[in-house]
Amino acid sequence: MRKILVAGIISVGLSCIGMDSVAQPLPAHNLRFDSLAGRWDEGIPLGNGLLGALIWQKEGRLRFSLDRADLWDQRPMKGLHRPEFSYNWVFGQVIQQDYAPVQRYFDHPYDREPAPTKIPGAALEFEIQKLGKVNSVELDIKNAECKVQWQSGALLQTLVHASLPIGFFRLEGVGPEMIPELLAPRYQGAVTNTGDPVGGDDLSRLGYKQGVITRTANSMLYEQEGWGGFRYRVYVKWKQRGKRKLEGVYTIESFPLKQSGNKTSLLARKSPQQIADSLLNAGYSRARQAHLGWWKTFWSKSSLRVPDPVIEKQWYLEQYKFGSAARENTPPISLQAVWTADNGRIPPWKGDYHHDLNTQLSYWPSYTANHLEEAMGYLNHLDENKPNYERYTRLYFGVDGLAVPGVTTLNGTEMGGWIQYSLSPTVSAWLAQHYYLQWKYSMDTAFLRERAYPWAREVARFIRNITVINERGDRHLPISSSPEINDNSLAAWFRQTTNYDLALMKYALQTASEMAKALGLQAEAEKWAQVLASFPDYALTADKALMFAPTMPYNQSHRHFSHLMAIQPLGLFKWEDGETSQAIIRQTIAELDRVGPSQWCGYSYAWLANLKAWARDGEGARKALDVFASAFCSVNSFHLNGDQTGKGYSSFTYRPFTLEGNFAYASGLQEMLLQSHAGYINLFPAIPADWSNCSFKNFRTQGAFLVDASSEDGKAKRVLIRSEKGGEIRVWLGEGSWTIRQQKSCETDLSKNGWLTLKAEVGGLVELSRNGTIP
Repeated sequence: MRKILVAGIISVGLSCIGMDSVAQPLPAHNLRFDSLAGRWDEGIPLGNGLLGALIWQKEGRLRFSLDRADLWDQRPMKGLHRPEFSYNWVFGQVIQQDYAPVQRYFDHPYDREPAPTKIPGAALEFEIQKLGKVNSVELDIKNAECKVQWQSGALLQTLVHASLPIGFFRLEGVGPEMIPELLAPRYQGAVTNTGDPVGGDDLSRLGYKQGVITRTANSMLYEQEGWGGFRYRVYVKWKQRGKRKLEGVYTIESFPLKQSGNKTSLLARKSPQQIADSLLNAGYSRARQAHLGWWKTFWSKSSLRVPDPVIEKQWYLEQYKFGSAARENTPPISLQAVWTADNGRIPPWKGDYHHDLNTQLSYWPSYTANHLEEAMGYLNHLDENKPNYERYTRLYFGVDGLAVPGVTTLNGTEMGGWIQYSLSPTVSAWLAQHYYLQWKYSMDTAFLRERAYPWAREVARFIRNITVINERGDRHLPISSSPEINDNSLAAWFRQTTNYDLALMKYALQTASEMAKALGLQAEAEKWAQVLASFPDYALTADKALMFAPTMPYNQSHRHFSHLMAIQPLGLFKWEDGETSQAIIRQTIAELDRVGPSQWCGYSYAWLANLKAWARDGEGARKALDVFASAFCSVNSFHLNGDQTGKGYSSFTYRPFTLEGNFAYASGLQEMLLQSHAGYINLFPAIPADWSNCSFKNFRTQGAFLVDASSEDGKAKRVLIRSEKGGEIRVWLGEGSWTIRQQKSCETDLSKNGWLTLKAEVGGLVELSRNGTIP
């Protein structure tokens, strides 16, 4: 053991870790095709969290599908709010075994009514037949720019500006006749009522009067009125730059403006139309510079290398989509984010905010990948809508505290659907995890005091108020569910608390107690700990596998691993806790594998990768990632939910596009390389035996440490740890001899069995190298 305190030593450069090569994505990570996609969900995606575009070809014309995150029809769900709208009424119907009225009031409107729903923006089209055959289509993810090259020499360059609500396009090698056409969504026309929330009904069911397009010599303006006076407009303007070059801009503006967060960084003080005119005058090249600067910063936040090119490329594409869909001051990631379906139909599942798992999984990769700023968009949205959630809590549950609907509109209003999850009492508890993780990964005390604990406290208060004590002295919910088990039938309700609800309630109370203690609120910490202690143990089979509920083992394949939430993502059973927890983890995963994936979606495989990584099964995690990338993704990397290969990875073979699987995938790979949820830094905890050399840079851990590391022959070889806020952390390096070089104020305690204890001041830094010095 040795303890060294070194202060004020400045390194020649942090590049001594020898991983400069992982600082930015490589050309190999780009999307490349020899033709334009022929359908919207295979198009090239561009976006900035507020504005989005898909580049593809429709009926021989180049098409830009334009979208904006806050384009919403927020009419109340028909028939949803009535005197019966209460948890107690549902409880009574379950007890009476008369569930049809509940389905009729709460579930059927979601299927049968066209709104509330996310709506699309518009489209731009260019006549390109004279340009001849397409030679190449490329998405340069480093620069967030799409390029299309024709064999005639014509070239399209297009981007959605990273920090302004503007899209820009430049066409070279084209004549003055090459001008865009602005096309409005088809809000008027034949009405088809399918009652299918997955495929989506015709947009014409929304009943809007078709908007008006106004044209000038070099611009077009489309204005559309939606429900309740909501309006939006799409503006496009272009300019000839000589005889053979066309440059243009487009933007979408909504009225009244509805954004999450407390600032409008993407709008500044000018209107989007004014910004578009300014950028057009400045020219594509100049506008591109600020755009490139934002993406350079984004890519500098984290990176990795693994010896599987398919898995590595998919991770970079997920990071690119996250950077395109998430910002601190825009609405959070919904089911399709800024890429709403451009097929004349309402988007799959109305493009809503599904807190069933979809929003949660979408933000899993943000913490370790060091994108806390972008993750704040999620929490800003939740805090902004908190008064609406409190209204819902009092109205539906009849108690004080904080509950959140499982399916909501942009402003957080409940939408109905299968109420076991759409009106679940434990949604806010799962959302509380993201407040907790934001605090633990940032160690921002002000955030903890002003936002994280106030959320967790109100969730804990709600749980105390909504639960009851039975004759055995155990606290439980009057009725409980495990989404989406037994679909929306009477059998979906359990009189004993399911492991899903139990895990979420225990987690919320445990973290509320921890947060209160960290703030010095000892009495509150003890109060929540006492409520936590009143809950029963989890339902386990004889061989220690987690069940759905005390009356139902895991006996059916299902896309939602709701029964094992206590293992992952909540970490109430950790591999690091020893044999008892390990036995539960092993047996639960063995049951999952035994029952099989017939009813899984793509996101199930992405979730499985995270689960197996936490169980130290690197080969299992790698296999899950392989299946996701090869079988459940469109050619443009979008998660399509169903198995697209026909190889039997799932009985679902449909292709509705949602994003949560993509982002959970990125998290799964990250968890294979670095974990910190157990209270220490674990380097390369779950890499397959044949992954001899891996590396990552700027991965963030709980405690606000940033880590660079590389492996050799499956073992950590070089490590660089930086402390952002100061503090103490243990690091599992693995057995072997290590050389340490401190470069800034920190104290180290290195044991011979592979453990490092690091006590760092703010900015403290330590470098380590196995079997030799750092070059």
